[in-house]
Amino acid sequence: MSDKEPLPWRAAWIVGASTGLGAALAKLLDGRLATVAVSARSAEKLNALHSASQTIVAYPLDITDESAVAQCYREIESKAGPVDLVVLSAGTWEVVTPPDLDPKAFRNSMEVNFMGVVNVLAQVVPDMMKRGSGQIAIISSVAGYRGLPKAAAYGATKAALINLAESLYPELEAKGVTLSIVNPGFVETPMTAVNDFPMPFIMPVDAAAERLLHGLERKRYEITFPRRFTWIMKFVRLLPNAIYFWIVRRFILQSS
Repeated sequence: MSDKEPLPWRAAWIVGASTGLGAALAKLLDGRLATVAVSARSAEKLNALHSASQTIVAYPLDITDESAVAQCYREIESKAGPVDLVVLSAGTWEVVTPPDLDPKAFRNSMEVNFMGVVNVLAQVVPDMMKRGSGQIAIISSVAGYRGLPKAAAYGATKAALINLAESLYPELEAKGVTLSIVNPGFVETPMTAVNDFPMPFIMPVDAAAERLLHGLERKRYEITFPRRFTWIMKFVRLLPNAIYFWIVRRFILQSS
């Protein structure tokens, strides 16, 4: 086990941990918790993560499969005991550019980014509320603050996650369960590597994982990074529609 400061969890389940922020967080927790369960579709990437670790255990999973999620959760708890930290990091990004509004892109984004989260919450929330303890982090995005060009499918799911967290937070808090919504800006991951547009203040994934862990330890409701970009987006969210759409036309559409 690590000689770093002890963390307030014994067993964590990170969903969407084959690459990106989820994988980076799993590496930070490795050796500091008794069990770091990691799930994603890619068994190969999860097994590679496990092989290079001390306490990471791979549980391949398609989070769009409700019954598979339930089975996976039962298996983790049967081997690791109660899971007291769940991080929901799985996600997909598909560019949407009018006039091509492919329903499949929207459906796939909603199934992975939103319903995948709901499938996991449906399993872990009842147990945590019954125990009166536990912590959940939902990875959303600043793309959920306001609509952005090319992100009609992705942003809609992230806005839905923000609303979902706001809806659940009061009742979970009343039962001793901590819920965090994580709204990153641009982070260097395979998902952002395909982007062909400017990504202001893009952050290395390891630094982003450190910021995420810092926020989780302090049980913050909203965790954001990098600060410069997320605070700009928070300000933009407050602008009148006419000003916001002018900014989009002037600085985003013309540069793309």
